[in-house]
Amino acid sequence: MKKERNAILGVGLITVLLASCSQQPQSNLTVSGLDPQNFVADVKGKPTSLYTLKNSNGMEVCVTNFGGRIVSIMVPDKNDSLRDVVLGFDSIADYINKPSDFGAAIGRYANRINKGKIVIDGDSVQLPTNNFGHCLHGGPQGWQYQVYEGKQLNDTTLTMTMYSPDGDQNFPGAVTATVTYTLSGDNALDIKYDATTDKKTVINMTNHSYFNLSGDPSQPATDHILYINADNYTPVDST
Repeated sequence: MKKERNAILGVGLITVLLASCSQQPQSNLTVSGLDPQNFVADVKGKPTSLYTLKNSNGMEVCVTNFGGRIVSIMVPDKNDSLRDVVLGFDSIADYINKPSDFGAAIGRYANRINKGKIVIDGDSVQLPTNNFGHCLHGGPQGWQYQVYEGKQLNDTTLTMTMYSPDGDQNFPGAVTATVTYTLSGDNALDIKYDATTDKKTVINMTNHSYFNLSGDPSQPATDHILYINADNYTPVDST
């Protein structure tokens, strides 16, 4: 795991706005110290790789198409030192050998579906139950464990596309979903989701990054303050 970080804050989707700084990577490593060769692999017959977004301020975001995962976000702190503020691994092998949701583009359905049951037009559909009797993050083979098709449009924009056939994890409808990552000039990371389907279905995508804005694994994230401008929230019970 990058820098052995263990003090983290889990959030679904966040926009990070910080001051600017510049720093150049050495050799072929990313600014965060990742070796792109460690992300070149074959998963279920599909190639994986590491994509790097950079803006004119020197900010860097690294994303792999394995699960559409954000691997690192290098942003300057108040002293203009670049710090990696998200949790991630150094290679595809680590992501496979240590299953997690770190940084993933979750689909088809983020969060839990109660008892794995959905009703569409009066028809009940039973989904896999992989978390305390509920369907979590699209089931045990959700999109975080699949390979997206990555396409880097320019230095600051990247798209990840997922095709999910009808009946995938028992969800109805064939779905084509696209996640677009854009690194802005004012050091904001914007993530947008689009999806189309050939049949009525449910979909609820998000990013599953874990943040520690100090970039220091010895510092807890319990003093972080997260503001979500939402009209509603999902109530929970013990499971």
